[in-house]
Amino acid sequence: MSRRTTIVVAHRLSTIRDVDMIIVLKNGRVVETGTHMELMSKAGEYASLVNLQVSEHKTNPRSDNITRTPGIKSIQDYPSNEMSEQQLKPITKDELKMTNRNLSQPTTVSSPVWELIKLNAPEWPCALLGSLGAILAGMEAPLFALAITHILTVFYSHDDSRIKQEVRQMSFIFVGAAMVTILVYLLQHYFYTLMGERLIARVRLLMFKAMLSNEIAWFDKDENSTGSLASKLATDATLVRSALADRISTVIQNIALAVTAFVIAFVLSWRIAAVVVATFPLLIGANIAEQLFLKGFGGDYVTAYYRATEVAREAIANIRTVAAFGAEERITAKFASELYKPRKRALLRGNILGFGYGISLFFAYSSYAIGLWYASILIRDKKSEFGDVMKSFMVLIITALAVAETLALAPNLVKGSQVLGSVFDILQRKSAIDPNSPSSTMVTDVGGEVEFKNVSFKYPTRPDITIFNDLNLKISKGKSMAIVGQSGSGKSTVISLLLRFYDPTSGTILIDGLDIKTVNLKALRLRIGLVQQEPVLFSTTIYENIKYGNSNASEIEIINAAKAANAHGFISRMPEGFHTQVGEKGVQLSGGQKQRVAIARAILKDPSILLLDEATSALDTKSEMQVQEALNRLMQGRTTVLIAHRLSTVQDADAITVLQNGRAVESGSHEELISKPGSIYFQLVHLQCDDKGVENLA
Repeated sequence: MSRRTTIVVAHRLSTIRDVDMIIVLKNGRVVETGTHMELMSKAGEYASLVNLQVSEHKTNPRSDNITRTPGIKSIQDYPSNEMSEQQLKPITKDELKMTNRNLSQPTTVSSPVWELIKLNAPEWPCALLGSLGAILAGMEAPLFALAITHILTVFYSHDDSRIKQEVRQMSFIFVGAAMVTILVYLLQHYFYTLMGERLIARVRLLMFKAMLSNEIAWFDKDENSTGSLASKLATDATLVRSALADRISTVIQNIALAVTAFVIAFVLSWRIAAVVVATFPLLIGANIAEQLFLKGFGGDYVTAYYRATEVAREAIANIRTVAAFGAEERITAKFASELYKPRKRALLRGNILGFGYGISLFFAYSSYAIGLWYASILIRDKKSEFGDVMKSFMVLIITALAVAETLALAPNLVKGSQVLGSVFDILQRKSAIDPNSPSSTMVTDVGGEVEFKNVSFKYPTRPDITIFNDLNLKISKGKSMAIVGQSGSGKSTVISLLLRFYDPTSGTILIDGLDIKTVNLKALRLRIGLVQQEPVLFSTTIYENIKYGNSNASEIEIINAAKAANAHGFISRMPEGFHTQVGEKGVQLSGGQKQRVAIARAILKDPSILLLDEATSALDTKSEMQVQEALNRLMQGRTTVLIAHRLSTVQDADAITVLQNGRAVESGSHEELISKPGSIYFQLVHLQCDDKGVENLA
């Protein structure tokens, strides 16, 4: 701060006593300015804030049980933002089983197309009708070529009346065929599109369910970042359609075309048909080689774009930090760098694609030349009639063009196949911590006794760092325990292990004497409430955010929870009340307001075990008092684990445990620990307290 213009925004007033000028804001206005001594002598707003911090902590009386009171305005009149899964076609049991395969690690699926066909089984009526349309559409091209060639040969006739009659008949046939073609293509594309869109919705929902069922450690991996997973949901599920719906449509249509063309050609002139068909393997071989090249360069190509997407997502999500540090050019350069690798591969893919497609057309046109040359030989030797030879040749030309067109779709189909592997890696992965294990014990009531027995732990993504080494601690039912220690001592990890976000490397965690590994995880988490330092609110209304605590709660229960959390006052003053949108991550609310909404959500959940992870450390003094009062109500009669730095938060806990070097080195009440001058807790407290106020422990 030396020789710099400095603006300090702080909740702990002890950090600003020595600044040159202090400005006090209230209700959007400056109400006081001056130095610390000047403002203290005025005994105004600033002095009252300081006195709140330096005053001795008094325990707020814990309220009685929450009573039901009538609500203000009917909240249930407002539309809910929740979307029913019934808006999608119901998912079958076989589909849901796909998220519980016995695969402990992501594995490449041996036949992803077959797996996708099984996943699409509910849409077989659409596939059947769409395939009927595709067959009829495929038959249309060779029949049209046959008709056109027939008219051309008729024009060589010397009988004018025959020419007139044949042309009139064929014209009526063409008009009728045109009308039928409209219906045929409508049948094909409507039902395949319907099937494809339903498949996309089903795959996205199954992928989302599978993602949410994975253990937290899975999300810690770089390849499973938020941007990467969001990109897979948005993009990969769409490409699945091209891998199945579009592929089946094209393949069936062209198989019908080829079969019809071969039958007609061999019936009319089997000799010319045999010669032209003999050149087809060259055409097909060139395109197979092209596919193999593209497949070899496809995997990293897709993954590289995921990395670029993640860079963009981080920059946009943290735009305030980017703008504050003027880092736009640096972020842009990083994004461009991530795009360079896929762009380089795209150039190579483009060259392969162009060369391969050019070779395919070369062989196609070569087959035409050979066919025409051999046709002239057959006509010269009078082994075939001119009309039959030309009809057979034209029908096969149409077939060759269709085959070339189908093989030109190879890049999209190859990309779709690669995406299928990524999709089924997610769908078929079994979580290392299954929240709905069929062998787990279902619990309906949790007493709240918690015990860590010889627990050792390392984070899966940091196996070289030991967090806990033979940790032992016990919390009695209905009692509170504060966990303190220096930063990095593993305080928040205690909460992560209790919620079974991770499993310990060794040792046992017991709740009511049961190993939490044997308890149904979903049922257990329903009985545990969590209030974090930075509360997580969803981009919906205040009402919906509170209701996340209990989806079956009534309007009265939600209002009562808000009152118990000291949130009802500020909510009722808002124009939209409980229907107020909180914005992304709750940006429309202040820190204290967000925290009280989160507490209301926890109250509505009515947990047996309450986990408070520095729930008041980011709040100003006034907000802290309001939040602490709400927390005191919430803690009543519940087993509570407090993670905190502030002395005022932990000193009234029934027990305090000090963590150091991965172990519980001290345990006891505040009075017991503070009476030992050589204790670690004593040192932490005296780092925090001085004659001027209160600071942080760590």
